[in-house]
Amino acid sequence: MLKFSRNYGFKAVKRDFQLLPEFKLKCGLEIHTQLNTRHKLFSYSTNDAFASANLPNHHASFFDVSLPGTQPKLNLEAILYATRLGLALKSNINLNSQFDRKHYFYGDQPLGFQITQHFSPFARGGSVELTKVLNGIDQEQIQIDITQLQIEQDTGKSVYKDSEKVSLIDLNRSNVPLIEMVTEPCFSDLKQIRSFIKKYQNLVRHLGISTGDLETGAMRVDVNLSVNNHCRVELKNLPNTSSIMNAIKFEYERQVDIIRNGLAKTLLAEPETRGWDGTSTVKLRSKETSIDYRYMPDAELPLVRLSADAVARVKASLPVLPDETIKLLMEKPYRLSLKDAKILTLNASGHGQQYTQKELLDFYLQAFNSALENNGEKANQRLLTNWIIHELLGDLNRLGLPLREAIAVVPPTKFAELVTLIQEEKISNASGKLLLFHILEQTRDGSLTQPADLHGIIEKFDLGARSVVDDEELLKVCSEILSSVTDPMMLSGITSGKRKNSLKYLVGQGMRLSQGRVKAKLFEDTFKKLLNANW
Repeated sequence: MLKFSRNYGFKAVKRDFQLLPEFKLKCGLEIHTQLNTRHKLFSYSTNDAFASANLPNHHASFFDVSLPGTQPKLNLEAILYATRLGLALKSNINLNSQFDRKHYFYGDQPLGFQITQHFSPFARGGSVELTKVLNGIDQEQIQIDITQLQIEQDTGKSVYKDSEKVSLIDLNRSNVPLIEMVTEPCFSDLKQIRSFIKKYQNLVRHLGISTGDLETGAMRVDVNLSVNNHCRVELKNLPNTSSIMNAIKFEYERQVDIIRNGLAKTLLAEPETRGWDGTSTVKLRSKETSIDYRYMPDAELPLVRLSADAVARVKASLPVLPDETIKLLMEKPYRLSLKDAKILTLNASGHGQQYTQKELLDFYLQAFNSALENNGEKANQRLLTNWIIHELLGDLNRLGLPLREAIAVVPPTKFAELVTLIQEEKISNASGKLLLFHILEQTRDGSLTQPADLHGIIEKFDLGARSVVDDEELLKVCSEILSSVTDPMMLSGITSGKRKNSLKYLVGQGMRLSQGRVKAKLFEDTFKKLLNANW
């Protein structure tokens, strides 16, 4: 039995957490997304707060630190990015939006107010569709409605040093452009919330407007939560997806226990803001209202006026969205599995990756078209996909080589040629791996800058598959492998057919010794002949 602590919270989330039908969860999200514009929202400071993490206040202009007399200058690139996101979400773009001042006093907000959009936000409405097939929710399909999108400036960052009992202020992040996206309270379970966050994260990456990384603070999620329509609680300071999920679980259980104990009229009587300390939610303050913030139009910034024609041109320039791309890749002629389609469409983003989503997808499509053009229906689509996803990306990550540099020596047409050589058994799978890694390693070291001569390298290192194999030599190699086997039961099992899979082990030994240049079928037939296995 979980017991109340003094603040009516729990010591831990139940391990067997589940939503109870008699206690309805209702959630809405507020997602703040840092835009990766070249400059900040209202100044000419470079927008690279993440890159300057070890240099506090290094990228902060006079306006960013709020020196008296400085005035904001709107960065139009942020308007373009907001338009792209609003259109992708099917929102109604406000052709006459305005900036307002939201007053509150924190050390990391030196102006004493935040410039945001309250009275006339940048966009309203819109929706995101989640499906069971593409997003893994329990329902076949649900629609998450968007309330609004607003452009605003980010705050600075407070750095607490307990040992020195001081709070330091870093204003590198101050005035970084943000889009705040607010949803309606449409979420009723945790899978929906997790799926939406991941989908939204992929969307901003796909549009090229943000890295979408939760870990660096480029995307920050606040959760508005209520149980059985009692007053909502806002959960803040949620640094990653696991914290978001655990905070929701904890808060749900806390509110359920409050309701069961008849304390809802006292403890859930008014909205409040709670934080997450890693194990429980803790009250930060009572939820502020619009009056508390004393909103007023910003007199130093004019209305943001857009023409319908400009919005239409931005809409025409949008890329095909991820869901549409996934569906396309799963149909003819690609016929990819859902898993592979998602890898090519969704997973190529974030810090540390050697490629972007667009680079990877473009590479695949060009390689596929080249293979199809050269081999027609004989092209092995699955082999091509596996080599791009597993071998190429694996080598790029091991070598720390960006895909755009690898393309200079292994363009999509050349990669399709390599896979064709493997498919036609002109080189073995193992030789193909050695060949690809050798080319990419030379590229990283700078000794290869032109498209690789595959046939020349195959001939130089004698990587070609041997079409003619000396029978006596093959028998000798297989006999030596059999003589090294210490388990006689394995050999008798192969002979009787009871341990057929053990034959694969022997074939693997032969492939290793021949460096993959002798076909596996030849080894298999020779081993069966020596062991009198007639199955």
